[in-house]
Amino acid sequence: MAFDNNLLLDTFNGNPTPRPPVWLMRQAGRILPQYRAIRGSLSGFKELVQTPHLAAEVTIQPVDELNVDAAIIFSDILVIPECMGLDYDLIEKVGPRFPETINSLKDVESLDSGKTAAERLGYVYDAVSETVRQLDGRVPLIGFCGAPWTLLCYMVEGKGSKTFSKARAFLMQNPKAAHLLLDKITESCIEYLKLKVKAGVSVVQVFDSWSGVLSADLYNEFAMPYINRILDSITEVPKIVFAKGAWFVLEELGKTSADAVGLDWTIDPEFALSKIDDKIFQGNFDPAYLLGNKEDIPQRAHDMLNRFPKGKHIVNLGHGVYPETPLENVKTFINTIQGK
Repeated sequence: MAFDNNLLLDTFNGNPTPRPPVWLMRQAGRILPQYRAIRGSLSGFKELVQTPHLAAEVTIQPVDELNVDAAIIFSDILVIPECMGLDYDLIEKVGPRFPETINSLKDVESLDSGKTAAERLGYVYDAVSETVRQLDGRVPLIGFCGAPWTLLCYMVEGKGSKTFSKARAFLMQNPKAAHLLLDKITESCIEYLKLKVKAGVSVVQVFDSWSGVLSADLYNEFAMPYINRILDSITEVPKIVFAKGAWFVLEELGKTSADAVGLDWTIDPEFALSKIDDKIFQGNFDPAYLLGNKEDIPQRAHDMLNRFPKGKHIVNLGHGVYPETPLENVKTFINTIQGK
């Protein structure tokens, strides 16, 4: 399908573009007053995720307000543990909390997985369909899932952590249970992304937010095989893999079937280019730059652009935009990329 703004898909297809496409991780969120107004009228974050017409509305808000070149469906990576049978809450200014956690092989065996689990997320697919309908061909819509290792972190730890030491201990103390859990998460993610594609997303991204807490050996044993299975199972649309902090397996990420590899802000572009020479890169701009002086943003943006080959870069941040980021700074960044 061709879009009114086809920059993102043209980049994936290797077609010439007048400039690189730009979108932002967490572009639908607290930087927008429109989002805050909707969020403030609801009981909690999950109500927004689970209400398709509202999820569609906040997905489209940054397209209207920021003029980004792609939308990304408003949802949460933790819908996968939930559909597998592990409920969670998302507490404002605290983060996710799981009332029950995974501690043993028996706990893992009790979880559902695959198609029957993924089919429970009908509200996500309804939100995708409604978003596609309302976008009416303006820009492509991106769907996503969390990577199995990152989802395991939350399911075992029960909350966010700087080290995820409990989750890492689980790998050491219960490797059989860990691999079974990763397998079940993987099958659920595959079916989930397939249903998102069927509902209308044009690109998918796999987020491995906590890859940086593992060593290279552990990542290659407990993370990379499952990421590869997900990526290899999705063949209908372009794929992006983003593993934050995973500079130590950048070469391995480049060997996946992903069309694009996301880079966090700590990875030097020249280092990335020395490890991967046949992929599109995404991201790399430090989100902290958007917290500084607005006048400095254009030069920093151009400095980043000049370090990537023409036609091989999707502009994004090296992680999600911070909630406290001034909206005018975000607009300045996007306008710079778009030559305004």
